[in-house]
Amino acid sequence: MVAKLILANYIDGRLCAPRTARYLDVFEPATGQPYADCPDSGKDDVNAAAEAAQRSFAAWSATPSSQRALLLNRIADRLEARLDEFAAAESRDSGKPVALARSVDIPRAVSNLRFFAAAATQFASEAHAMGEEAINYTLRAPLGVVGCISPWNLPLYLFTWKIAPALAAGNTVVGKPSEITPATATMFAQLCIEAGLPPGVLNIVHGTGPGAGQALIEHGSIKAISFTGSTRTGAAIAAAVAPQFKKLSLEMGGKNPTIVFADWEASAANLDTVVRSAFSNQGQICLCGSRILVERPIYDTFKSAFVDRVRALCVGDPQDAASHLGALVSQAHFDKVVGHIAIAREEGGKLLCGGNPVKLSGRCADGWFVAPTVIEGLGPHARTNQEEIFGPVVTLAPFDSENEALTLANATPYGLAASVWTTNLARAHRVASRLESGIVWINCWMRRDLRTPFGGVKQSGVGREGGVEALRFFTEPKNVCIELG
Repeated sequence: MVAKLILANYIDGRLCAPRTARYLDVFEPATGQPYADCPDSGKDDVNAAAEAAQRSFAAWSATPSSQRALLLNRIADRLEARLDEFAAAESRDSGKPVALARSVDIPRAVSNLRFFAAAATQFASEAHAMGEEAINYTLRAPLGVVGCISPWNLPLYLFTWKIAPALAAGNTVVGKPSEITPATATMFAQLCIEAGLPPGVLNIVHGTGPGAGQALIEHGSIKAISFTGSTRTGAAIAAAVAPQFKKLSLEMGGKNPTIVFADWEASAANLDTVVRSAFSNQGQICLCGSRILVERPIYDTFKSAFVDRVRALCVGDPQDAASHLGALVSQAHFDKVVGHIAIAREEGGKLLCGGNPVKLSGRCADGWFVAPTVIEGLGPHARTNQEEIFGPVVTLAPFDSENEALTLANATPYGLAASVWTTNLARAHRVASRLESGIVWINCWMRRDLRTPFGGVKQSGVGREGGVEALRFFTEPKNVCIELG
């Protein structure tokens, strides 16, 4: 029997056991079996991390941006050198195919570190002259100790997406990764030690939301919270921090539309992209297009080609290079997704493919696998088209006009991302401007430029991440006005 891994907190430059002496089981989704112990940290652990971050803030904020950039690049170098090891760990922890973690998750974590290392050295403020009477200029100072709470679906990718700009801007950080997928955060802490990151600059506290998470958002020394996760949890965080007037960035759920007009370029590559946008990472990406709207003249043709392509997807062991989809992240999430498929049936939805758990053999016999599922025949206000399922489940629906497509696309409480497929450039601009969405892709999906603002509207979020937006969030502006007369 293989011994379980024992994960650790990272506080004041050291890997350490939780002060609670409690641990949580970490399960491998592909097998359904526990393989690691994660610290079940509490208030004392968060206090220790916040105190370490507070002690290190003065020196870190005074460190030249070029030196902060050098340290972030050292960490990126070490992560890149161990790409395969981190990809295997990410796959084991989350259930996603190793190939996906190797090609997307870990390289993008490296890119996050390198991008914000460079951005910190170029971050400039503004000046405004008032004729010959006065001049205004803006100073931007780091906030202090900030809290970064990241989700389970893209564990290291989104953890670095938050901590990199926070550190680059001169803040010190207390981070809380998801307790469901904690392994690569502990591995990342070791890289920070090896790279010579000063003690206390980054601290990682593992634990549950009600335990470590609640203590983090309520801590008096934490000046800002950056959170990615469910809308329900985001609403609770907003309510908790409002009386403390902390800065808050929330990136939450999505129920994203994919709009396919009859004049789209019906190539195999484009069809593959639409399929990928629906089922990448088992549909467990907030940007996945879970509502596919197709103009009626091509609806039947598109449906046939799309369903055939989905049926060809291989659900299998994440370690197998042939697997397109791996396992869902947990038993609870598996139950939620299967339950939503049952709701779709009750609502009168017609299953075109999938709709069932997938039983594998061998080491994956007890894993949490679900077949990619396509459903049609449901109206825009059905629960299946309103609630975020966050799994390999999509709906198909026809539309008859541009206005109807927009009405259907906007008919949810979410507004994170959308993709539009058309060769009509004027239509592309019109539709993009009227979509209630923070991100719109035209004839593509998931093309990410780290300079652009990332975030949603309505129940998908508050604030923006990425590029200058992230550096602005993690700094406090101060206007200085000098009279010239």
